[in-house]
Amino acid sequence: MKELTIREAREGLSHPEAMFADTEEVLVVRRGEPVARILPVEPRRKARSLRDFLASQPMQSVPSEVLLAEEREDRC
Repeated sequence: MKELTIREAREGLSHPEAMFADTEEVLVVRRGEPVARILPVEPRRKARSLRDFLASQPMQSVPSEVLLAEEREDRC
């Protein structure tokens, strides 16, 4: 983990790619006390396709029409 003072962070923010390229995490301190932690951006996860999602879902063994009809009968 890299530690920077507030002044160093301000000066380096004009070129963040150079400032943060060699480290995973940067801790910004003021008078020895941490005030901020800068972390790398996590890459976005690729979204699954709708087809893959639907394939992973369990199928009902009883059709929904039957379930609804039973529900209505139970109310009466």
